[in-house]
Amino acid sequence: MKIVTVAQMGNLEAAAAERGVSTDALMEKAGLAVADHAIQALANPRGARVLVLVGPGNNGGDGLVAARYLHQWGARVCVYLCAPRKNPDPRVALLEDRGALILSAEADSSYENLKRQLAPGPLVIDALLGTGKARPLEGKMAEVLGFVTEARAARNINVLAVDLPTGLNADTGELDPATPSADVTIALGYPKVGHFIFPGSTATGRLKVADIGIPQGLDNSIPIDLITPELAKSLLPPRPLDAHKGSFGRLLAIAGSRSYVGAAYLACCGAYRVGAGLVTLAAPQGIYPILAAKLTEVTHLPLPETSGGRISVHALDDLRQNLGEYDVLLVGCGLGNEDDLRIVLNRLLLDSPSMAGKPVVLDADALNSLATLDGWHTRLKARAILTPHPGEMARLLGSAAADVQAHRLQVAIQAAQAWGQTLVLKGAYTIVASPEGVARVSPFANPGLATAGTGDVLAGAIAGLLAQGLSPYDAAACGVYLHGAAGEALRQDLGDAGMIASDLLPELPKQIKTLKQKKEKPSPLP
Repeated sequence: MKIVTVAQMGNLEAAAAERGVSTDALMEKAGLAVADHAIQALANPRGARVLVLVGPGNNGGDGLVAARYLHQWGARVCVYLCAPRKNPDPRVALLEDRGALILSAEADSSYENLKRQLAPGPLVIDALLGTGKARPLEGKMAEVLGFVTEARAARNINVLAVDLPTGLNADTGELDPATPSADVTIALGYPKVGHFIFPGSTATGRLKVADIGIPQGLDNSIPIDLITPELAKSLLPPRPLDAHKGSFGRLLAIAGSRSYVGAAYLACCGAYRVGAGLVTLAAPQGIYPILAAKLTEVTHLPLPETSGGRISVHALDDLRQNLGEYDVLLVGCGLGNEDDLRIVLNRLLLDSPSMAGKPVVLDADALNSLATLDGWHTRLKARAILTPHPGEMARLLGSAAADVQAHRLQVAIQAAQAWGQTLVLKGAYTIVASPEGVARVSPFANPGLATAGTGDVLAGAIAGLLAQGLSPYDAAACGVYLHGAAGEALRQDLGDAGMIASDLLPELPKQIKTLKQKKEKPSPLP
């Protein structure tokens, strides 16, 4: 499932026309899809009140088609024309011929008609402006949307947006002050970039994607994918019946310190819970007794430590001697930040010939240490997956976290290309970018995951999948999906507050099981 910009959507529609799929055909299918989703929101469509707000362009045309179907199916439909349309308009004429109620904002100077239609609590379909919105909302359109926002705030109505809530910029996620929030948005053909960028995503509500008849294969050159359940399922590593623990990879996790014992535990368990065969924890010797008691299945490599309880520079020899026994490294979770760590990482990751081509996941303090080392990305020879949150990403780039957040997609893609490594930019709608200039976006935004340790679970899960033979890009995307899906399952059970990182661990294999049992049926969003 591709995620598109406005220009890309226009190109796809033009290419569809060249294949014989007209704009009218696309609009008819889009309107039918919107009507289908509207029916799902109504307890009983016959006699249900539906108010369709219609704008001047194609988005309004989609709304008129939806209104026709809903009227045909027995709903009490009122079409409210918020801007002049071409005259004659065959879609308006069809509704008039069938006796549907059509009102005009132009003739409703005091908005009494609009207020009466909003009063009974109808389903409101926002079909005013879609991807064509190019200027600030003003005049009657802004005033109409103001009444919609008031009615929704009073819980009188539910809003279904056609393609985008009116006023949401499909490319940047910017929101016009007059934009009403939607309960559900039906993305036509493809989700748009702005659906996954804040603040726009806050107005999108629950996102659904409708097929409108764009021929298959036209989107092959689009570089951004949504991580759907089908994609995640296709990435799961095989589990042959004659396997042994070596079949699923040997992982060395360099993690933990006196202050962050839990990070090492969560990362190692995250790797095991996605199917890694053997996990060894290389941690400061002072916390070995604690972790040995908690991590029954993990083998251990206790390391020399500093007076502060962190890995000492004297750990280098132990790490180098054991490096060849492992398929994958995970470095960074809970290591802390000391000069010794920077020396270890500098010599182990950047200056060691044995690291050439070695798959490695770099998280947390590994990233913070790298950010202090000049030219780190030109010296990193491993096949790395970097997993920064916005603050860590800003340190790697020498910029501000606000700048990273303002342009998340562009920043992630450009950095992955510049560094020649796979990048996971964490946060709501986590982005996985590859050195080849393509990216995958997580469908999940969950405030329940905004708690300490969830990033350690994610790093461990990605490393565990990497150990099972997936490419860095595929391991990162699959890990991000499983982690997000586990969080979503917990949110359904616990709510969006009070979840803790260790809650995710038993959910990870459940999500793998769910994917494997999923029928081969198009379902673009989880």
